[in-house]
Amino acid sequence: MYKSNTEITVRYAETDQMGIVHHSNYYIYFEAAREDFIAGAGISYKDMENQGILMPLIETQCKYIEGAKYADKLNIETTVEELSPAKVTLQYTVIRKADKKVLSKGKTVQVFVDRNNFRIINLKRKYPDIWAKLTNLYPLPNT
Repeated sequence: MYKSNTEITVRYAETDQMGIVHHSNYYIYFEAAREDFIAGAGISYKDMENQGILMPLIETQCKYIEGAKYADKLNIETTVEELSPAKVTLQYTVIRKADKKVLSKGKTVQVFVDRNNFRIINLKRKYPDIWAKLTNLYPLPNT
């Protein structure tokens, strides 16, 4: 199974008064990791949007295990939990590089929609080339 790795260095502005990364920043980290994950398939968000495909979030979650701090070097590992022609579920593990400690785990669910009418599309049927690239990262049974 394909796993992408995104490196982030915590900036001072991302921390709160306690010196810990504010919880909202983890979703920004997940966004960066998602872009890297899709780039691993040889496409970009921008390419998909230019072809008329949007990927709105319909669900997110994050479990905070230990807080990251200013200047920590983080690695976000991203994998696919589920992929169908209508949606993708990605899992994220945020690891502090210095001690390999897992700081948080998260998940996002996104659907594929048509940019013009914002209706869910069947990516496999409407954009078979993009579907093929994604399934190269996450092979499905009988594909």
